[in-house]
Amino acid sequence: MNNTDLAEALAADHGLTKADARKYVDAVFSSVAGAAAKGDEVSLNGFGKFKVKDSPAREGRNPSTGATIQIAASKKLTFTPAKAVKDQLNG
Repeated sequence: MNNTDLAEALAADHGLTKADARKYVDAVFSSVAGAAAKGDEVSLNGFGKFKVKDSPAREGRNPSTGATIQIAASKKLTFTPAKAVKDQLNG
């Protein structure tokens, strides 16, 4: 499922136009990304949590040459599903 599919499902379930539903879907994801960029945790009750985690700098290997390279520190967005979602996935 992609953004368009999600917007179409939202439009069908709630009697919205596809354009309005797409605006809502885009706004939700934009809000989640904006909060994550500020370092905030986004918790969606019954669905899960989005958290920003720091990945420290480390050494790696270039797979084609075997040379040692430095991999810079970075941040990543992680998702932890809620128990209800885990239960739904696992039957």
